[in-house]
Amino acid sequence: MATTQQNFILTSDPLSLDRIRSILTRLEDTIIFSLIERAQFAHNPKIYRRGEFEELRDKTGFTGSWLEWFLKETETFHAKARRYTSPDEYPFTNPAELPAPILGPLKLPQILYPNKINVNPSILSFYTRSIVPRITQQATLALATAKRANGILGDEEYEDDGNYGSAATLDLEVLQAISKRVHYGKFVSESKFRDDPAAFIPHILDPNRHALDALITKPEVERKLLQRLRKKAELYALNFAPDGALIDDASKRKIDVDGVVELYEHFIIPLTKEIEVDYLLVRLEGLSKEQIDEMAAKKP
Repeated sequence: MATTQQNFILTSDPLSLDRIRSILTRLEDTIIFSLIERAQFAHNPKIYRRGEFEELRDKTGFTGSWLEWFLKETETFHAKARRYTSPDEYPFTNPAELPAPILGPLKLPQILYPNKINVNPSILSFYTRSIVPRITQQATLALATAKRANGILGDEEYEDDGNYGSAATLDLEVLQAISKRVHYGKFVSESKFRDDPAAFIPHILDPNRHALDALITKPEVERKLLQRLRKKAELYALNFAPDGALIDDASKRKIDVDGVVELYEHFIIPLTKEIEVDYLLVRLEGLSKEQIDEMAAKKP
């Protein structure tokens, strides 16, 4: 488990936008480095298809994919260690299939409004269908070259290097980091809502996703994020010669930099904003008119 953490016991203000931005910035590093690690192995599409491993079905009765089994086994342990009692942690496995924590709950402050928003199924699907094939292309082509040299031709050249455990371990790290980054949108929404509830309440009571999206969207912040991300990815993707000199050759980078930027621009950022709006739309559920009116009267 190599994702960025926040100590909610010692943190004085977990909804500070500066603190939230710090967490999100650190998660950029985690995501990039995890993607670089995964990129060293071939695509291995077999581990993402359900029912491909007879051993799983025969020995464990599990009928899902190798990665889904890997997630469930890992998250079973993490659930026992009460990982998913933290407001910034969400399992990919159905929570109903996970055990209760061994330890009693921590006395965490009430940070987020109660909700059941979890988009991990969407993250898992997009990751396995779109991200993995792109970031592993270089390793997959290298595998094909090695197989041809050994007389293996045609479809058998591509995709599978047999490193199922290693690939799934790294997949899990990437998925957990992306999940945390995306679900942190709830913290952003809660922080902005508390700062100026009157701006949001009319568009929640008369549900207007477009208006809420406009309130939370900061184009200049997104532009700077993508600029920073590209610079990081370009730097982290560089290789070094034995003497320590940089090898500034795009063909020898550890990862497709454009792919990393597009992952954020076309998936992580839009999905995060969807969560922010979804969270706002349930933010007033269960509150009385008096409570809502009192919040609406608050001055920013």
